[in-house]
Amino acid sequence: MLKNIRIVLINTFHPGNIGAAARAMKNMGLTQLWLVEPREYPHPDADSRAAGAKDVLDTARVVGSLDEAIADCQLVIGTSARNRTFDLPQLDARECGIKCAAESGDGEIAIVFGRETMGLHNDELKRCNFHVYIPANPEYPVLNVAQAIQLLSYEVWMAHEQPQVRSESAQYPRQGEMALFYEHLERVLRLTHFIIPQHEGRVLDKLHRFFNRSRPERAELGMLRGILASVEEVLGKQKK
Repeated sequence: MLKNIRIVLINTFHPGNIGAAARAMKNMGLTQLWLVEPREYPHPDADSRAAGAKDVLDTARVVGSLDEAIADCQLVIGTSARNRTFDLPQLDARECGIKCAAESGDGEIAIVFGRETMGLHNDELKRCNFHVYIPANPEYPVLNVAQAIQLLSYEVWMAHEQPQVRSESAQYPRQGEMALFYEHLERVLRLTHFIIPQHEGRVLDKLHRFFNRSRPERAELGMLRGILASVEEVLGKQKK
């Protein structure tokens, strides 16, 4: 089940950190490394820091956006050095490991790490279902990215070793399916004039957060899409 859990690094500045991340992952049985627009990669420093985990680097996927990296994932967990949730449910490192182990048999899972200097941007955190925060000494709470990956990967490994957390019956949609739903929702809200172009406000942002937080199951999402399609059909008949 560990093969379904991916580590996603965004805009990594130092290539050595990519190698260190690969080594931390392999220590704990993780093999999927996704790199979103790394500054320099491939690079000899990455190979050097990876040590015996060169195979993780060799199979790393380099993509151009976070959306591409998580499109087929049913669960996305964003990391942050600061305690900020943006209305997302918050997990500590141990809870994150248990959550990943519980759902890893059902589909792909992404744990997303941001830039070395500033972490994840707010709009990236909004694409996540959960936010994981690693408590540390308040006088110096900052971990480097390899340390954070090692800690969370360890908790995933330990939870994976406990058979009782490996099953969860709910089937959740992938992020690509959620993206199509958001497009459909926006289209219908504009057709019904619920969203007025001159006064859009933050309706769509709030709805994204709501659905990311509530995590509708795949069948429930199908019902929501059906409702939206029904509204579109009625509006089409009215126009005729």
